[in-house]
Amino acid sequence: MVRRVEAETLRLLLDRGDAAAIATMLRPQHPTDIASLLAPLPAAEAAHLLRLLPERRQAEVFGYLEPTTQLALARALDRREMGGIFAAMHPDERADLFKRLPPAEREALLPGLAHAEREDVRRLAAYPEGTVGAAMTSDYVALPPDIAAREAIEVMRREAPSRESIYDAYVVDAERRLIGVVSLRDLMLVEPQVRVVDMMVPDVVRVEADAPREEAARLVARYDLGALPVTDAQGRMVGIVTADDAMDIQAEEATLDFRKQASVGPIAVNVLRAPLWMLYRARVLWLVILVFGNIFSGAGIAAFEDMIAANVALVFFLPLLIDSGGNAGSQAATLMVRALATGDVRMRDYGKLIGREAVVAGLLGLTMALAVSVIGVVRAGPEVAAVVAASMVLIVIVGSTIGMSLPFLLSRFGRDPATASAPLITSIADAAGVLIYFGLAFYVFGFAAE
Repeated sequence: MVRRVEAETLRLLLDRGDAAAIATMLRPQHPTDIASLLAPLPAAEAAHLLRLLPERRQAEVFGYLEPTTQLALARALDRREMGGIFAAMHPDERADLFKRLPPAEREALLPGLAHAEREDVRRLAAYPEGTVGAAMTSDYVALPPDIAAREAIEVMRREAPSRESIYDAYVVDAERRLIGVVSLRDLMLVEPQVRVVDMMVPDVVRVEADAPREEAARLVARYDLGALPVTDAQGRMVGIVTADDAMDIQAEEATLDFRKQASVGPIAVNVLRAPLWMLYRARVLWLVILVFGNIFSGAGIAAFEDMIAANVALVFFLPLLIDSGGNAGSQAATLMVRALATGDVRMRDYGKLIGREAVVAGLLGLTMALAVSVIGVVRAGPEVAAVVAASMVLIVIVGSTIGMSLPFLLSRFGRDPATASAPLITSIADAAGVLIYFGLAFYVFGFAAE
């Protein structure tokens, strides 16, 4: 097992200027480990370290760097160095970098590519962000249907050095329409003269380039694929999404969903290295909006001031009740957001799920009511305990219903269900909880006073 290089060791060698020792130390390291060493360094030092590696290795490391680090390095390297790295990168990573660069810097890199590669970069970069096309690579093996197995193996052997995946080859007709898939294993096991068309699997799981990228990740996971073929609207093969890219998509989408559920906006870089203004901007908008949303809770309390003044013991239970509604709503929303994202539930399932959620929430509310009613009896007497227990049941049911319904409502209007954030649900549930609690209390104590 290769021992990972520590940042302190690298810093010591950099201060000494011992380039030979650094090159020897970096040579056996995995590209992602080298990228993690380069990321915190100033661009000039990171560029110096990158130059100590062979060009193809430089491209591998470059692909693991975050976008902001890539851009800084692209400007620290001269045009010839950056052109060599750009040409050696995987097509999908190259297209991603191309889209991030300013127009002038893009055009400076293209002359270093062959004509076919230039067209490939422009084609991949043209797909909108968030689509399968923007996540796919054009590094795949395509075979005509009429060649024999021995010829197919020779084709795969020749193309292997420049392809990201050769475990499956895709069978295409003269117009590059996808008609089947054949594995390298099957090609090696059949008689050499067997034609590809006679051994291919014709029913190929595929995805269109304009589909959301989450669809590709879902299909890779569902069918346990090493790579998923991507076609255009006419069924022509345009690329593949590999299993490792699908994992990256799932990780990125999960991160985005977590942030949306916390009402946090986009953060383009690692949180540790994000500028303070970026962290501030990502969080301030929803917090300000929700401040005004919470005014409804305050207005609800103000409407019952006289009744509260006459029954001060009610205030003790207010945080406990409204927090329970928000917590139940957040739980329900999290379950539904994830279920919608994975395809476990659809819009048509709402009617069935709302009934199930009402039953579960009722049971949860009753359990919590039993626990809190004991405190109510001890602290304020049986009447207050009864109000608190009844309020708990209703608040948990209402909070859970809001939390479950909001993701469906957002989906219905074409919005991302993950936008049903915990702070938003909590604010709505808080206002509803205040009205339910003090409404019930007024019904009992207000009428009694009259």
